[in-house]
Amino acid sequence: MEMRGIEQMFDFQRLPSDGLILLLLLLYSPVGLCLMLLRIFIGVHIFLVSCALPDSFVRRFIVRVMCSVLGLYVKQNNLRLRDKNVKLYVSNHITQFDHNIINLLTSCHTPLLEGPSGFVCWARGFMELGTVTGSRAELAQSLRGYCAVPESLPLLLFPEEDTTNGRAGLLKFSSWPFSVVDAVQPVALRVRRPFIAVNVPECSWLNELLWMFFVPFTVYQVRWLPTVQRQDEESHQEFANRVQELLATEIGVVSTQITKADKAEHIKRKRHTVSHTTHLDLGARPRTVAQGFLVSSTEAEDPRVIRMAHQVKEVLPDVPLSVITKDLLQTNCVDTTITNLLENTEQYRTEPAEAASSGPSQPLPSAMPSVPDPPPNLKSAAKAFGKSPTDRHMSLQDRKAALYDYARRRYLEKHGLDPEEDS
Repeated sequence: MEMRGIEQMFDFQRLPSDGLILLLLLLYSPVGLCLMLLRIFIGVHIFLVSCALPDSFVRRFIVRVMCSVLGLYVKQNNLRLRDKNVKLYVSNHITQFDHNIINLLTSCHTPLLEGPSGFVCWARGFMELGTVTGSRAELAQSLRGYCAVPESLPLLLFPEEDTTNGRAGLLKFSSWPFSVVDAVQPVALRVRRPFIAVNVPECSWLNELLWMFFVPFTVYQVRWLPTVQRQDEESHQEFANRVQELLATEIGVVSTQITKADKAEHIKRKRHTVSHTTHLDLGARPRTVAQGFLVSSTEAEDPRVIRMAHQVKEVLPDVPLSVITKDLLQTNCVDTTITNLLENTEQYRTEPAEAASSGPSQPLPSAMPSVPDPPPNLKSAAKAFGKSPTDRHMSLQDRKAALYDYARRRYLEKHGLDPEEDS
């Protein structure tokens, strides 16, 4: 799925961009703050009541009614389809409280996959797995043993393993939840609220809870789907893909191949783009002492950073090592740093001359005196700035290819290797 599709699946901004809605939110803010403080007080009492009462239909009904005071309204459809004999529910994932909402409708356990254990895990309604801290295969094996016990409660798992906004598409379902049992019941979940997004990436559950108390209401709609059985000779991933298609069709979104790792990588690139844009907007503003301490000397001396810096140096021998290290501390990625430095090749190439004309300050990196002039094809590729994004992209690719060929030739000459043998 293209980059635009990834952007549609997640809300990276909490507040609305529409001016009218933003004005209404501003007018509502005093009421929302008072409501949040009141709901925090009430929420403590609801937590104590849920801890005191045993797990039963009466407890779930009382807690569900009390949660409506907190602005959490839960609706469910197709209740007659809920299978009481099934051992595994699978649902799409939208907020960090989805398991609590479904637990208000039926008794189930959601194992804690990531995050702190102990009291916080128990208070949030997760099930601790004890010593199971290894791979997903070990986790699935442990859950198979749990489901083998006849009196055990059903499990609730989220195969996406991360949240989306629930409006555009589903993350690719992981196969390990479908290796626990051969029959699962899909649960389609929708969440809506006024003014603000239901979740944003990299936001803690405590912040999400406070925003939930701030808004007037949050509506969760739960729809039960018929139980799905794994077919003969069907792999776990094929089983997962089939259930993913069923849920996507029910919710009205697309079934994508985007994974949790793809989301994390996109967030990392988006964060770097924002920081790089902010750095460019600062222009030639002098660096303050406070800014200098943002990058500690301990990080600069990290062996991993030093190793990556030398990898970049092999490709870009004209760029000072200090500049490479500084960019690596921001990107933590060799390819991204090479791309950033290639986009500013002219600026970094003039740095040694400017340093030499300024007097004997600090010695330049040891590789600078013996560095030959850049290859002619690199200069010709960067003479003009492209008028269109396509031209600029092709120019960047030409410069990258030229630098890679130049670095390869220097490496072969340095070690006395025959280019034909190396190829």
